[in-house]
Amino acid sequence: MKLPLFPLQSVFFPGEKVPLHIFEDRYQQLISDCKNEAMTFGVPVYIDNTLAYGTEMELEEIMTTYDSGEMDVICHAKRIFRVVTFDNQLEGKLYAGGLVEFLENVEDGTSQQKVVVLSCISELYELMNVPFAGIPVADYNSYTLAHKIGLSVHQEHQLLQIQMESERLSFIKAHLLATISVLQEINRTKTIIDMNGHFRNFDPLDFEDFKIE
Repeated sequence: MKLPLFPLQSVFFPGEKVPLHIFEDRYQQLISDCKNEAMTFGVPVYIDNTLAYGTEMELEEIMTTYDSGEMDVICHAKRIFRVVTFDNQLEGKLYAGGLVEFLENVEDGTSQQKVVVLSCISELYELMNVPFAGIPVADYNSYTLAHKIGLSVHQEHQLLQIQMESERLSFIKAHLLATISVLQEINRTKTIIDMNGHFRNFDPLDFEDFKIE
């Protein structure tokens, strides 16, 4: 499928509401075409000097149009795709485009996996002293809090490429467990540092059975 493309150094996940400020002429034209022709566009992730994967976007609302032609818009992230070809400028247009191949999304995640991941997220937030209201298991999927668990852009890009929900949940769980471990060690170190210089009680050692070899 051929899709207009709007490369960005950001990762967007299906189901996400995305606010964008549109200031370049080519993308003002793109948004106008999306509005007038009810078409979608793609945001391929520009990372490591490549454009390989991205997310299809649907224009939801133009919030503000400025005298300069700039716009504030809200888009809805839909399907994930792989970039097959890239043209810097589509014929008769200012903006880029290319052929894309949509990835199949396999919804094979289990409730038990989601319970474990949500428990890890709760523990992570507690360690960071950040409030976490919780999410019903039935309403949670691997994309729901993907931007709020400390993933790097490269990790988010990796997650974007995983087609099976069970594997995405395993990926997130592994990241959370590693992050929790680091934070626990940091907190332990802080406790030791805080104890330095304070009076402490030490348990006396029992030397009755102590022998020198």
